[in-house]
Amino acid sequence: MSKQFWKGSALLAPVPAALVTCGTVEAPNMLTIAWTGIVCTHPPMTYISVRPERFSYHLIKDSGEFAINLTTSAMCRQTDLCGVKSGKDIDKFRVCGFHAAEAQVIGAPILEESPVSLECRVVEEKPLGSHNMFLAEIVGIDVDERYIDSKGKLNLQQAGLTAFAHGEYFAIGRKLGDFGFSVRKKKKKSR
Repeated sequence: MSKQFWKGSALLAPVPAALVTCGTVEAPNMLTIAWTGIVCTHPPMTYISVRPERFSYHLIKDSGEFAINLTTSAMCRQTDLCGVKSGKDIDKFRVCGFHAAEAQVIGAPILEESPVSLECRVVEEKPLGSHNMFLAEIVGIDVDERYIDSKGKLNLQQAGLTAFAHGEYFAIGRKLGDFGFSVRKKKKKSR
C-alpha cells in the first residue's frame, strides 16, 4: 500500500458533530463543535475547543458551564447552520425550530431535541492557538428515554447520530460489536 505524506493538520476523524448550548434558558445560544471528546473516565471529563472571537466563547467563559448535545441525521441541516451563523446576529433556536430545556445541574440549557446531552462545568481553560480549550467535568447526562431499553441499557444505534469528518457530515451506521467482543468467549449452546 502506498501512502502520501501531508503536513500536520486537524484530520483525526470522524468526530461528533455536536451542538454546544450555553447562556441561559431565557437567553440561550448554541454553536456547532466538532473539536470535542472524552479525556478521562474518573472523574468524567471532556473538552471543547472554541475560537475566542465566537459569540459563544464569552458566554461559556463567563458562566463556566455548557452542554454538549449529540445530534442526529435529522438535525444535520440545523447543526451546519449553527456552525456558520453567529448567535450575535440571529436567534439560532428560533431559526432552527429547536427548544432550550432546563438542565438538571448546570445553569446553561440543554437541547430538548438531542438524544443525549452532557452537562459540563469548566475546570480549566487553555489557549492553544486558533482555539481555546475548555476542559470540563461532566456533571450530569440527560438521555432521551426512547433510547433506553427495558434493562436500562442505552441504545444509541437507533438515534442515527451524526459525525463530522474533514468538512463533511456522515450518519453513523450499523453496530459492529461491543467493547471486548474480540476476546470474549463464545457461549456454548445447550442441547
